[in-house]
Amino acid sequence: MNEQRDARLLIAEDEANLRLVLQKELQRLGYRVQAAPDGEAALRKLEESNVDVLLCDINMPHMDGMELLRRVHERPNPPEVIMLTGQGTVETAVEAMKLGAYDYLTKPYSINELDVRVRQACEKRNLRVDNQRLRAQIERKTPLPEIVSQSRQMAEAIRLVERVAPSEASVLITGESGTGKELIAQAIHRLSNRAGGAFIDLNCAAFQESLLESELFGYEAGAFSGAKARKLGLIELADGGTLFLDEVTELPAGLQAKLLRAIETRTFFRVGGVRKVEVNVRIVAATNRNLDIIVNDGTFRADLLYRINSFQIHLAPLRERTDDIEPLMNHILKQFGGSNPPQVTADALDRLRSYQWPGNVRQLRNCLERAVLLSNEGVITAHELPPEVARLNGSMPYPPMPAASFSAVTAPTATAAAGNTGSLRDVEKQQIIAALEKVGWHRGKAAEILGISPSTLYRRLRDYHLEGRLK
Repeated sequence: MNEQRDARLLIAEDEANLRLVLQKELQRLGYRVQAAPDGEAALRKLEESNVDVLLCDINMPHMDGMELLRRVHERPNPPEVIMLTGQGTVETAVEAMKLGAYDYLTKPYSINELDVRVRQACEKRNLRVDNQRLRAQIERKTPLPEIVSQSRQMAEAIRLVERVAPSEASVLITGESGTGKELIAQAIHRLSNRAGGAFIDLNCAAFQESLLESELFGYEAGAFSGAKARKLGLIELADGGTLFLDEVTELPAGLQAKLLRAIETRTFFRVGGVRKVEVNVRIVAATNRNLDIIVNDGTFRADLLYRINSFQIHLAPLRERTDDIEPLMNHILKQFGGSNPPQVTADALDRLRSYQWPGNVRQLRNCLERAVLLSNEGVITAHELPPEVARLNGSMPYPPMPAASFSAVTAPTATAAAGNTGSLRDVEKQQIIAALEKVGWHRGKAAEILGISPSTLYRRLRDYHLEGRLK
């Protein structure tokens, strides 16, 4: 089938019989066709779904074709418009073309003639979209920004990115916090056929359930107190592009079901809405949690996991790819130091390589930022490194509080402190309890002391079965 004939058409025609005939004949030719009885109904359908070509009668009730044409061309990335009329004049044809119509047909016309005009309009729109995509690609200096690595593990991850990016497969990126999952998601988008579209990201752990639904799906005016106007959700803003769901396994159960349906049907309802909205998005998701455990304990739906996990890319922690530490260090120091970055002594570099980096690249960046601020005469020594990094005797390979960097179900055991042996999970639990007791079990204050977000702290409390003690 000609790919132009797989295009999405909208017919705005007030004559019911003609509207039905046009819809059936164009569907028979392979087009995906919607119909509307007037201009106002056509505008509503344009809000709900993407359209390649609009076939628009001029004389219609409520809103005539000329006004509809004006309103359509106020929208971003509008469809091509072919005007249809039974009372054609040179003046109306000239006015329609000035307003941006692709073509103008006078009734009666044959289906074959209309088919040819529609295919030509589709071809023009496809060229316009392709040009926008190419311009966006040219503006980018590299498809893989800031992915600095020399290790075998990252080379394999980048190879998988290059393989999966041109497809439409959903991708799940796994790995500890701070390993660069969002950069990999951006690389997938930039190397895909959707690179000209939007890359929209949402941290699923950053919002309460009610706010998260509004962020993801949007809402209609009057949906709740304070909703004075319609708001488009992130999934709708990502139409034609990529939606990146970071920490996707933190989605509440109710939203998991709604997301699954939206992915499978490519439609959803805004909060408070009664009309379906059609979208075409690619889902890329990320998590730092153990997939088997969260599915087995019922906190995450298996069917949603299977849907977003068509292709999985795992990012190894920094402690398993020490070859990346030096190039990452040089890259980060250039960002902080500009054209004259500070030098790192051999002793300091050895300590950076020996440390376990539970916070991965994010922690390395924070460590180097601190070192740059403390350095003298453009030289970073071991004295400018944080105490836990500066130690070489291995007595404390992890910092006192790993914050959000550990998945409680996958963290390795380690020596917690000199003379005090136990699993990292037990040490972390005791540190959390101590902080909470210090502030009377106030979650917000405890999170501030621990240097983590309240949502991350609550997740830890849930993992350790401590949430019932909160005040």
